[in-house]
Amino acid sequence: MLEFVDSAAQAVSRITDGATVLIGGFGNAGQPMELIDALMDSGATGLTVVNNNAGQADAGLALLIKERRVAKIICSFPRQSDSWHFDEAYRAGEIELELVPQGNLAERMRAAGAGIGGFFSPTGYGTELAEGKEVREIDGTHYVLESPIRGDFALIKAYAADPYGNLVFRKTARNFGPVMATAAAHTIVQVDEVLDEPLNPEHVVTPGIYVDTVVGIPTQSGVKERAEREALAAGKPKPCLATKTAAELAAEK
Repeated sequence: MLEFVDSAAQAVSRITDGATVLIGGFGNAGQPMELIDALMDSGATGLTVVNNNAGQADAGLALLIKERRVAKIICSFPRQSDSWHFDEAYRAGEIELELVPQGNLAERMRAAGAGIGGFFSPTGYGTELAEGKEVREIDGTHYVLESPIRGDFALIKAYAADPYGNLVFRKTARNFGPVMATAAAHTIVQVDEVLDEPLNPEHVVTPGIYVDTVVGIPTQSGVKERAEREALAAGKPKPCLATKTAAELAAEK
């Protein structure tokens, strides 16, 4: 049942030790920082986290890894110049890594949300990533059987939610959020705006049926979005879908 809560702490309060948590974001874009901070404060540990990468610098997911709250990370890009907390934990044998090519990562979550039991992908065939997996030749191409990735919880960031939990996102902050919302048993969303009116159905990116908990947390990216729209409005150009206000999107019913 959809609920709107007043704080990030309330939003993540159901997450328990050992849970599998899908966390949105491509780098910092769309990463639900405030929800991750609240998860840190909640004390939940032994987590399996699914994310595009293994954390950056000293914020968000990286801090969960630093504090050894993540037992396993499933991601496509675990190492970069500022992934020192993952590096340290991995070299010490204190975190398990499942490396998944990015397209497969997205499709495995999409498969979970669509109720698909598995799919064949050519990516990874003939490499260590295919070890122990079923392989098959179809029309002359070799494929690897990939299984769905399901989450107990998803933490994602959207731009706005309407009273029914329907979501719109800000530009590239959309990234993994929509597929993660479908693949989790309980989806938790932080938004910059909670609207009073329903969104135009044609503008909905993630339907509210996939959303369980919403918390309004204005962020700097949301402030930037509003500033961009106000600048456009001052010049009186015809707004496109990507630059309309959340209220304008809701009004166009």
